[in-house]
Amino acid sequence: MEGDAREMEIVHLLREVAVELGLHSARFANRNGMHPTDVRALIALMEARRAGTEMTSGRLGTLLGLNSAGATALTDRLERLGLVRRVRDTRDRRRVLVEVDERAVELGWDAFGPLIGRAVELLRGYDERELAAVRGFLNGVRDAATEAH
Repeated sequence: MEGDAREMEIVHLLREVAVELGLHSARFANRNGMHPTDVRALIALMEARRAGTEMTSGRLGTLLGLNSAGATALTDRLERLGLVRRVRDTRDRRRVLVEVDERAVELGWDAFGPLIGRAVELLRGYDERELAAVRGFLNGVRDAATEAH
């Protein structure tokens, strides 16, 4: 049972981190006139940009669990805020891609940059073996959460 307590302490810490990150994200959304789903959409769009992956409104909706109408309304809302833009796919002019605007990137860095910087600073204190353990744990938790729905 002592081993269980040790693991549960880490699970509870992870829950606390998730709650704090959620609150940070909610404050960001509130300050910028957004819905929490808008923030999740921006994160998905920035992640797609980082990975060099194209994103359509439909694909964004699928990632966020929205139907077609909800995805369109979300994209419209973010476009009105000047945070995303719709562009024609250069290979298939019938397809419309959604791209994150630099304004959204700047807003994100202003709000989340210090937190990201602190996380990077903490990670620099770990050796390769420890980083591999952290990476493995986080990947495993992410995969478990993905499989849960």
